[in-house]
Amino acid sequence: MLQVRLLGSVELALPGRTIDVGPPQRRAVFAALAVDIGRPVSADVVIKRVWGTSPPEGARRSLYSHIARLRQICERTADVPGERLRLLRRSGGYLLEADREQVDVHRFRHLVHRARAARLPDASKASLLSEARALWLGEPLGGLGGPWAERTREAWRREQADATVEWARVQARLGDPAAAIGPLSTLLGEQPLVEPLAEALMRALHAAGRGAEALKCYASVRRRLSEELGTDPGAALQDVHQLILRGQALDPSPPVKPAPSPPTGPRRGVVPAQLPVGTRGFTGRGEELSRLDTFLGPERVSAPVVISAVSGTAGVGKTTLAVHWGHRVRGHFPDGQLYVNLRGFDPSGSLRDPAEVLRGFLDAFDVAPTRIPVGLEAQAALYRSLLADRRVLVVLDNARDAEQVRPLLPGAPGCLALITSRNRLTSLAAAESAHLLTLDVLTPAEARSLLIDRLGVSRTATEPAAVADIASRCAGLPLALAVVAARAAAQPNLPLAALAGELGDATGRLDALDGGDPASRVRTVFARSYDALGPAAARLFRLLGLHPGPDVTAPAAASLAGETPARARALLAELTRTHLLAETVPGRYSFHDLLRAYAGELAHAEDEDRRHATHRMLDHYLHTALEAQRLLGPPADRILPSPAQPRVTPERPADRAAAMAWFTAEHPVLLAAVHLALAVGFDAHVWQLAAALATFHQRRVLWSEWTTTHTTALYAARRLADPAAMACARRNLGNAASSLGRQADARVHLEHAVELYRDLGDLGGEAHTRLALGRVATRRGLHTEALDHSRQAVKLFGAAGDLAWQAVALNNVGWDQAGLGRYEEAIAHGRQALALGEGTGHIYGEAHTWDTLGYAHHHLGQYDEAAACYHQAAVLFHELGDRYYEADILAHLGDTHHAARNRDAARTNWSRSLELFEELGHHDAEPLRARLLDHLDKDPADTALPERD
Repeated sequence: MLQVRLLGSVELALPGRTIDVGPPQRRAVFAALAVDIGRPVSADVVIKRVWGTSPPEGARRSLYSHIARLRQICERTADVPGERLRLLRRSGGYLLEADREQVDVHRFRHLVHRARAARLPDASKASLLSEARALWLGEPLGGLGGPWAERTREAWRREQADATVEWARVQARLGDPAAAIGPLSTLLGEQPLVEPLAEALMRALHAAGRGAEALKCYASVRRRLSEELGTDPGAALQDVHQLILRGQALDPSPPVKPAPSPPTGPRRGVVPAQLPVGTRGFTGRGEELSRLDTFLGPERVSAPVVISAVSGTAGVGKTTLAVHWGHRVRGHFPDGQLYVNLRGFDPSGSLRDPAEVLRGFLDAFDVAPTRIPVGLEAQAALYRSLLADRRVLVVLDNARDAEQVRPLLPGAPGCLALITSRNRLTSLAAAESAHLLTLDVLTPAEARSLLIDRLGVSRTATEPAAVADIASRCAGLPLALAVVAARAAAQPNLPLAALAGELGDATGRLDALDGGDPASRVRTVFARSYDALGPAAARLFRLLGLHPGPDVTAPAAASLAGETPARARALLAELTRTHLLAETVPGRYSFHDLLRAYAGELAHAEDEDRRHATHRMLDHYLHTALEAQRLLGPPADRILPSPAQPRVTPERPADRAAAMAWFTAEHPVLLAAVHLALAVGFDAHVWQLAAALATFHQRRVLWSEWTTTHTTALYAARRLADPAAMACARRNLGNAASSLGRQADARVHLEHAVELYRDLGDLGGEAHTRLALGRVATRRGLHTEALDHSRQAVKLFGAAGDLAWQAVALNNVGWDQAGLGRYEEAIAHGRQALALGEGTGHIYGEAHTWDTLGYAHHHLGQYDEAAACYHQAAVLFHELGDRYYEADILAHLGDTHHAARNRDAARTNWSRSLELFEELGHHDAEPLRARLLDHLDKDPADTALPERD
């Protein structure tokens, strides 16, 4: 099995071999992504983890280079059986995609969590814990430095110590305490101040008849604690020491003791135990359980009351987590566990009144009715007094808001209030210092594990693909998975593939997730949150079900709903507070697929203006995209859309950088919008959106997407019978095919476009197509044919009165002449193009012209002039955000410096070019890497400038 190793040296282990991830910095990037396997990690977070809070100036550039190398390493896992490792770019950052248990630290936690199951036999516990311990191959994150690595390493070592102590106790119960002596001794040597390790070792030594060594161990630990911390051993260690000194029998495997209660005497009265029955087959949530476990340490006994508020969307398993954890840790709360369902989102609207709940809690402690005062404040005071010298867990489930729970909060140190709510209770964090924990859907691996636990290994092993499909189509929502598992269990002869097929039908997916009663109907559970919304927020939620992309911004949501941007932000905040939406990254909102399906159902049932809303949304993206494209430079396509619908507020990027950032962030949404527009019959939006994306696709080397969008555009144009739209789509398909190296296909598309533009009398369109045909001819080595197309383009742009593009065409003439060896003529045409284009704002054309001049000067042996021209071109392409041409120019600038015997400058520019090509995943990276390794060892006279397109 492919395994990402972090519990030792950071490396990638494959069957029979390991892959060296690279130098320490790259290993740190890999580790920073692997700890959050399956979840996007923003570039800023990765930089903070690797370089700290004050990263050097080049940290982001180095990160891109490391990401590119790591992608290549991940690609080498493609032939490994099972799930491969992939490094993907997502809107929220970089995502390392694999099964969660392929990362050893997550596998470790999963095994330890399974071993803690209450009814599991000791032999099975020992086996699981032994497997978990075997994953530790040395110092975790070995060789990595920095604050994040140190903090993470320390936290993981605490988990290792806890698991080893548990394993030692199990070994003692199995009658083999001596087996734990060696591992405990080794770990105590590495972590000499961890008292539970010392206690476990002393017990094991004593049980093995080595009492003198146990006393020596105590003396050593006591000395270290005194010298390094200025403290004495804790009570548990002292108790073991005294028992050994007195020669008394010592239980080699004591039960886990609760943290000590305050010294207030024996418990009084009854001990309530109100927690509901836990869920069978509880799966996953290892990180969340670990976070809750941090509230149990002895240092919490004298601290103010701990409050933890768990929030999340409907059906995500908040109650299940709270109840499971409550049962797991009830030994820490010997004075009782209180539980109440506050019915914050009950469909009847009957919230539990705090006074009613308080009366129930007082009854649970057998307080005489005559002692219970009148009034909420007086009852709350009595309740807090009652808990003042007790350790009690209070689970307040399904709270509507902070006001509903405040009277129910204990005030005593040592008590803990655990609250669940669909709303994010931020005011509790501000006023009561609550710890907020947001519960997300299950990972794919956790979802599959839940299904396997519920249905059994024998049934799920025969249909692994169906299990994966069900997990995916349930969107990782525990409630949905539980409903499907219950249906499958009730019909043991029903193939799981049949259930997966039902879930695959988007129109009936929620029908398939009906467990037969309100508590297990996914649609009903969602409705409880939806019904609590205000009318405007409910309408926005419904309309968001029409949105095609993975996420949405406030401005786009405003146009969709026909609201002002400020009003839309307020409504999005309401939806986020209730967890019907999640703000995945600042300013971008999304919901999981089942909530999307529910919102879409509501929109089709309740909103007659949904087509108008879709029209507003598509107008928003189209008009914003055209404005952003204009800022990137004069576009080749003249798009004249219909005016935007009323109440549409397109965005206005401030400058070129903002336009490129908008395209980058919205790219997945825009691709989805193209397909939605086709599906619902907005054909003009289809081809116009595709055309608006063309410049971005070209500059970001997204040539496959360029092809896909314009294939769709051509279909829509044919459906419209619009020759102008067909010509635009054909020309873009030709340019994309040429960039992908398919010159024959490109020529067919472009020749069709020329005919269409001629019939339309569109001189500019024909001129652009001639430029494209010239590039195709150049790439085929037909420089004379290319020169003819470029000269025709010059004439056509001149006749159309388009000076900016006529300057571009003049440069193409110069480039074609350079291809024929006429370097002086190429320089003359390049200078003429610069003069003609001055003041037109066509920076892209200017950058290409400097490239032509650099190429011609290089071939004339005029290296200083060539370097100056290439440098200017590189600066302009960098400003434009065109990473492909920036990389290409830097490579040739390196060639020029190398030819001029300036080896350091050559290495610098080649290296930067290689970084960019690797970041793009472009095939030019390999020959450049070879050049970088090989050419610096040769005489510059042996180096010729490679041929270019």
